[in-house]
Amino acid sequence: MAEGRLLVIAAGGTGGHMFPAQALAELMLTRGWRVKLSTDARGARYTQGFPREVEIEQVGAGTFARGGLTDKALAPLRIGGGVTAALARMLRDRPAAVVGFGGYPSIPALAAATLLGLPRMLHEQNGVLGRVNALFAKRVDAVACGTWPTELPAGVEAVHTGNPVRRAVLDRAGAAYIPPGDYPMSVLVIGGSQGARILSDVVPPAIANLPPELRRLVRVSHQAREEDVQRVSTYYADEGIDAEVQTFFTDLPTRMSEAQLVIARSGASTVADLSVIGRPSILVPLAIAIRDEQTANARGLVEAGAAIMFPERRFHVDALSEKIALVLGNGQGAMQMAQAARRTGIPDAAERLAGLVEQLADGQKEQPS
Repeated sequence: MAEGRLLVIAAGGTGGHMFPAQALAELMLTRGWRVKLSTDARGARYTQGFPREVEIEQVGAGTFARGGLTDKALAPLRIGGGVTAALARMLRDRPAAVVGFGGYPSIPALAAATLLGLPRMLHEQNGVLGRVNALFAKRVDAVACGTWPTELPAGVEAVHTGNPVRRAVLDRAGAAYIPPGDYPMSVLVIGGSQGARILSDVVPPAIANLPPELRRLVRVSHQAREEDVQRVSTYYADEGIDAEVQTFFTDLPTRMSEAQLVIARSGASTVADLSVIGRPSILVPLAIAIRDEQTANARGLVEAGAAIMFPERRFHVDALSEKIALVLGNGQGAMQMAQAARRTGIPDAAERLAGLVEQLADGQKEQPS
C-alpha cells in the first residue's frame, strides 16, 4: 500500500458520531494514511481527543432539525456553500476515500465525493439509519453498521463492523471488574449530548432513596448539562452523598472501568464502550428519538443479560432505586452482567472498518454480511 493516501472523515456534531470517527482516524494514521476531518463548529468541540496529525476542516452546514424558521430557511444555502468548499478542497487534494459517520455536517463532504465519483462509504452507529445516512445510503459504495441488525432502506446491503471505540476505551478493554461489596462503590451517570435532563431529575433522588447500608457506600460521577450542574451538585451535597458533577468527563473510559454500575442513555457509542470495557448498566433510551434508535441500540446488551432497560415512561425514582439496589446488592449477579457485556463487545471494530476503507480505496468491495 502506498503511504500518504488521504482519507476524509465527515461527521456531525455529537459524540455519537465523533467518537467512532476519532477511533477510525487514530487507526488509519498508524497505517500510514493522512486524515482530514470535515465537521462544523459544533462538531469541532469534540476534536480535543483527535490526534494532532488530523487536519480539522470546518464546513458550512445547516440542519432542518433544530433552530427557528430563519435557521431552517438558511440551511440549504449553508449546505450548498459547504458542498462548494468541499468540492474545491477535494479537487485540490483528491482523497482516496471518504467516510461519512452521519449528522448534517457530513453532507458537504459526502455530496462532493458523490459529484466527483470518489470512493465513499457510510458508517451507521445506531440500529436505525439517521436522516443523512439514509439520504446517502444508495449513493455510496458501501455501508458499514455498528449495531446489528440495522434497519436499512429497501435494496441497501451492509457490512457489520461494530462501532469503533477510541484508543482510550481500548486501553481499558476487559479491565478487571470489582463486583459490588461492603466497600466504596462507584456509580457513573452519563446522559450524552441530548436528553440528559431526566437523568439529573431522577438519578440523584433514586440514589438518596437507597437503603442506608448501600447509600453510605455509593460514590457518584454524574455528567450533567451545564444548566443542571449546580442544582445536581447541591442536591447530592445536601443528601450527604459523595458526588462529582461535571458537564463532561475527559477521563470517561477510566471512570467507566472503575464503576460498579453505569446509568446512561443508550447512544451507540455508550453501548459500544460498555461492551468493550464490560460493565453492568441501566439504560434509558431517548424517548424523543424519532426512529427509536436507542431502544435498538440497547437490545443486544439487554438480551445478553448485561443491562436493564428503562423506557422513560417507567423511569421514576422508586423504580430506579429498586434496580440500583438490585445490582449493587448482588455482587455475583453484577459480575455476571459485566461478563455478559464483555461478550457482546467488538473491540476490533475499528480494524474491521479500516480494512473496509482500504478495500474500497483499492477498488474492491466487501461482500455484505
